[in-house]
Amino acid sequence: MTAKSAAAAAQATVYGYPRQGQGRELKKAVEGYWKGRVDADALRATAAELRRTNWQQLAEAGVHEVPTGDFSYYDHVLDTSVMVGAIPERHRAAVELDALDGYFAMARGTQDLAPLEMTKWFDTNYHYLVPELGPDTVFTTDSTKQVTEFGEALALGLTARPVLVGPITYLLLAKPAPGVAPDFDPLTLLDRLLPVYAEVLGDLRAAGAEWVQLDEPALVQDRTPAELNAADRAYRDLGGLADRPKLLVASYFGRLGAALPVLAKAPVDGLALDFTEAAAANLDALAAVGGLPGKRLVAGVVNGRNIWVNDLSASLATLGTLLGLADRVDVAASCSLLHVPLDASAERDIEPQILRWLAFARQKTAEIVTLAKGLTRGTEAIGAELAANRADLASRAGSALTRDPAVRARTAAVTDADARRSQPYSERAAAQRAHLGLPLLPTTTIGSFPQTAELRVARADLRAGRIDDAGYDERIRAEIGEVISFQEKTGLDVLVHGEPERNDMVQYFAEQLTGYLATQQGWVQSYGTRYVRPPILAGDISRPEPMTVRWTTYAQSLTDRPVKGMLTGPVTMLAWSFVRDDQPLGDTARQVALALRDEVNELEAAGTSVIQVDEPALRETLPLRAVDRPAYLAWATEAFRLTAGGVRPETQIHTHMCYAEFGDIVQAIDDLDADVISLEAARSHMQVARDLAEHGYPREAGPGVYDIHSPRVPSADEAATLLRKGLEAIPAERLWVNPDCGLKTRGWTETRASLENLVAAARTVRTELAGS
Repeated sequence: MTAKSAAAAAQATVYGYPRQGQGRELKKAVEGYWKGRVDADALRATAAELRRTNWQQLAEAGVHEVPTGDFSYYDHVLDTSVMVGAIPERHRAAVELDALDGYFAMARGTQDLAPLEMTKWFDTNYHYLVPELGPDTVFTTDSTKQVTEFGEALALGLTARPVLVGPITYLLLAKPAPGVAPDFDPLTLLDRLLPVYAEVLGDLRAAGAEWVQLDEPALVQDRTPAELNAADRAYRDLGGLADRPKLLVASYFGRLGAALPVLAKAPVDGLALDFTEAAAANLDALAAVGGLPGKRLVAGVVNGRNIWVNDLSASLATLGTLLGLADRVDVAASCSLLHVPLDASAERDIEPQILRWLAFARQKTAEIVTLAKGLTRGTEAIGAELAANRADLASRAGSALTRDPAVRARTAAVTDADARRSQPYSERAAAQRAHLGLPLLPTTTIGSFPQTAELRVARADLRAGRIDDAGYDERIRAEIGEVISFQEKTGLDVLVHGEPERNDMVQYFAEQLTGYLATQQGWVQSYGTRYVRPPILAGDISRPEPMTVRWTTYAQSLTDRPVKGMLTGPVTMLAWSFVRDDQPLGDTARQVALALRDEVNELEAAGTSVIQVDEPALRETLPLRAVDRPAYLAWATEAFRLTAGGVRPETQIHTHMCYAEFGDIVQAIDDLDADVISLEAARSHMQVARDLAEHGYPREAGPGVYDIHSPRVPSADEAATLLRKGLEAIPAERLWVNPDCGLKTRGWTETRASLENLVAAARTVRTELAGS
């Protein structure tokens, strides 16, 4: 096929789309179902309407082939576990009694059933439910969801492509089930799993599917020869099926590396590759294997993870280079648009000049369609779009909003000494114990307390002008008073003010720092029904005035016990924002760190003896390839130390991380030089405590004993059991007792009971230690 005829075949598509709806209708329907206000039929009707709306919007925008199966009530990896029958034994009865309630029991748990473990989806802020597998796992096929949703799209007269998590990625994301030997390798189940995938493909083919997409993002990570051989075997088997739909194997989040030749020679019909951050690497590798003769290439040239407008001319140049490397070249985003908000045109408070720089899911879809049109018909067919795009890019590049000379001068003057504490940890620890006077196994929480309806109403009233600043402050003071009183009565040792004034742990700070923009409708799914509005980091960062000092010192005035100052760390401020792409991330991190350093120093000057700088995103931002990690960890850990490096030895610096795999960043955790770290551990059964012990981590740590992402109230005995497991790895004099994460999403009833049990567990284990 000539380049000209290849261009004529170019089509626009996407791999997935935001699920929630413009008004977060899915969140409201699911949470209404949990509370008994919405029945199952109404929930299903809402979901079907959201799918229909998404598909029609895509089709009307000019997308030729819409995705199906990417929609989920909670998580697409959990949906895959249902599809292949990988239901944990403890949940089988619940699933058999009611499939929908059983599904949510796996996701959230119940008072009697622990949920599946939850962790980050590669290096994004999306969380997935980890499959639990073992040598006795028996896979069974249930393609109902996949076939039904595909049929819905066909009924609308649309060309549709079902999307499935691929078998290799599914097994590589899985973990040994409870009670299974920790060295069990789920990939050994591949031969059992492939016949189930074959049945699903057959069911979709019978339903009319011409193409099916199999997502294999795990292949952009470093993979062993055995894992690559498994991928080769999987796609030889699936590609060799006699009666199957055409197979499009999709990778994203980076370069394929050694997996590309494996997939290129497999008997599949097309590949989808990321040509944004990994453009040069994937393009060169594709050329090195001789391209994809006779196959379809879906080129992800629009960034699906950030919100800046695409450089259309640059993307067209990449697409033009690809034309000779495949039988057909289509245009897409680099990954599912799940990771960006729905529609930038819904924003009313962002200056029109800046709004021109932004592209959410609907705008990215338009970019994809424009690029497909340009690839097919030539640049003259999209001349107006190219001219407007060049003007938008020039507007951003030349804007004074993006550069502050004073910030840049301060960042350039940073020295190595600025990022070091004045004394080593061993000396600081002695000073802190003498200063704080805490008991063995000190108890604390991570920071936030339940965000009640009354607090949300107060914020809405303030925005609407129904109350003034004084009235709002009165409500916040009352809430802080209740939180402090509860913690004192419960017996917690290090208190928090509960963060009632904060809408979100990143957005709250972003709204008070220069260089950040806040959205009103920029919701993105984090997990389940938890949606966040990541702020947009558009310019240089500085802190005009204190952000937390007033409320922290007010809380401290109410108690003799230490109250932690609570800040979000520089890496998380980047990771949970849509970060600027016009300078190195390390430079931006130092700017944020210096702004936070000013806050840390003022908290200390105001009498705060314990300051927590949260970095839950340190692990999730870790590059997927090992070769890229040292450079990232160097600037990431430096940014944390720069934030906290100016305090006195007796000031105790805490940090917090949650819901990620920590084993491969323990050295980086050590390099942070925090005095205390709290980490998620309840769902992962204290694995992180063992990881710290194996590394010889010398500081204090609080592996969580209360899973706050489930409505379950852990008993005192359950918490004590986890504490004892923690003590097997961490000495009692360095072990803290705390929940896995903040309590913002929990209700007061379960929070009270859970924290009372947590304190009771600590007291029980203290007594055991005293008597041993």
